[in-house]
Amino acid sequence: MRDVGRIDDETCREFQGGVELVGKRWTAAILLALARGGERFAELHHGVDGISARLLAVRLKELQDNELVERTVVPSTPVQIRYTLTERGRDLLRSLIPLIRWQQRWGDAAEADKRSAVRR
Repeated sequence: MRDVGRIDDETCREFQGGVELVGKRWTAAILLALARGGERFAELHHGVDGISARLLAVRLKELQDNELVERTVVPSTPVQIRYTLTERGRDLLRSLIPLIRWQQRWGDAAEADKRSAVRR
């Protein structure tokens, strides 16, 4: 915990922006679907259960704008659009794995605590 004192306000603001992007609904699920091999819009739409096509398009654009996802147009008939993680996106996904593990370890306990507090 000593390293926390070395994080200045500017670094904290930059981190907050990244967390807000990743924390948007469906973003992590899209990154995971891409990592699992989904490339085409329909594959991603099928691979992210419950997301609307419109919101998937919005999130993919946000991820492209942040250089986490690359959109490639394949000149064929019909034209194909493929999405892939960039190196930056793969790096982000690798950094999320400890957070996913933390949720797996502690998430159920937090939910149980919430349910218990509501019953009181």
